[in-house]
Amino acid sequence: MKITSSLITPSKSKSDALFVGFFSDTKLNTIATEADNLTNKQISARIKAKDFSGKTGEALTLFSNSGQRIVLVGLGNKDKCNLGTIQSATTSAVKAVIKTPVKTVSNYISSLTYANLDPATVAKISAIAASHAAYRYEVTKNFKKDDKHSLTSMAMYADKKAASTIKQAAAIATGVETTRSLGNLPPNICNPSYLASHAKDIAKKYDNCSLTILDEKKMQKLKMGALLAVARGSRNSPKMIVLKYTGTKKLQKPHVIVGKGITFDTGGISLKPGANMDEMKYDMCGAATVFGTFVAVAEMQLPINLVMIVPAVENMPDGDAYRPGDVVTSYSGKTIEVLNTDAEGRMILCDALTYAQEYKPQVLIDLATLTGACVVALGHVASAVMSKQEQLPQDILKAGIEINDKAWQLPLWDEYQKQIDTTFADMQNVGGFAGGSITAGCFLSRFCEDVNWAHIDIAGTAWNNKKEGATGRPVAMMVQYLINESAK
Repeated sequence: MKITSSLITPSKSKSDALFVGFFSDTKLNTIATEADNLTNKQISARIKAKDFSGKTGEALTLFSNSGQRIVLVGLGNKDKCNLGTIQSATTSAVKAVIKTPVKTVSNYISSLTYANLDPATVAKISAIAASHAAYRYEVTKNFKKDDKHSLTSMAMYADKKAASTIKQAAAIATGVETTRSLGNLPPNICNPSYLASHAKDIAKKYDNCSLTILDEKKMQKLKMGALLAVARGSRNSPKMIVLKYTGTKKLQKPHVIVGKGITFDTGGISLKPGANMDEMKYDMCGAATVFGTFVAVAEMQLPINLVMIVPAVENMPDGDAYRPGDVVTSYSGKTIEVLNTDAEGRMILCDALTYAQEYKPQVLIDLATLTGACVVALGHVASAVMSKQEQLPQDILKAGIEINDKAWQLPLWDEYQKQIDTTFADMQNVGGFAGGSITAGCFLSRFCEDVNWAHIDIAGTAWNNKKEGATGRPVAMMVQYLINESAK
């Protein structure tokens, strides 16, 4: 869906539908009054008759004399309206038209005067929410495309000052859609080679992007023993995908983002239970997130240097698969005792993080659907951020608040490190039941001792159920963080 900015008012809009916001405790504003006139005062009549109260997410569709749909959407109490309210209201508005022939929309939700929000931020959040609500997975469905569910464009009511913010919103929406599309693909399609091919397409699309792919032979030569151990059980060869974006002076040190790319996770020899194993196609959502983040940055041509690294591997049981009890040597030279082959994400990430440091990053961030323990700790509301640094996690959390893609910091205190100590190697790959997310972070921290690094566990936020599938989180948070960084 194309997202643009416009100051065309309802009476002059040629869009198929108009989205008009309304607070439950205020009167119609100028824009809403203009829309009311288009409906022969149906809006004010319905409000007076209490057919519409304006509670958060409530939607009412009316028609103008010309047949234009006008969707009145509730935003609740003005003083209590927040970014979550904007997301909810916009989603309701899109759902009101998504199963109709509507293709073009003028969105006036940002035209209201908000108590605690500026119009540009409202427009940005609303645009991203609209794109998210309009998304539909179609790749492996055998049906003819219909006239419905086909929003092609949305004009956000915003002045020239907010135009750049709308461009950011459009780029973020594209990034989120990229991530959702990759995450939802079945594992027989989205394997390591597919991700490498997708990276090639991105590198070709943008002039200031370049691509490097390490195949299995190159990784063997480099002695990436931890990653290759996980890959041994699969007939799909592993890939290390490196996309570089140069948006500013080449001498400026890059921000490097690493995404866990387990394209399917059986658990290996430590086989997972059969129930819901199909959802393990989402175990590459860390990779999908950095792909989406990278695309968004390239779309808006952000003045920053960015490197995306994806270790893409499939974790399968096989006669040559790695075993519990094995000791492998990582790319860093540190040895790892394997206690559980289902703790494979940290195994591929440790080699990728070591490799990432060769780019001399000013910031290094990895994202991964790493632990079920993270879902227990934070549910599906917040991603978990862990770091030994003071400022970096705060900057990430701040970006999440600004874009309403929330995260929470978990500690990486030294007291947890002893849980991954072992007699037989430099470390073991699991730390037991207690503090499972934190000990996974502790494991990764041993490979990032001299770098400005943070780990983000997205196991609870990257997907939520079979109906929606991949959520596209936390692309918005990551892009907002990089927007903030580029402005420093």
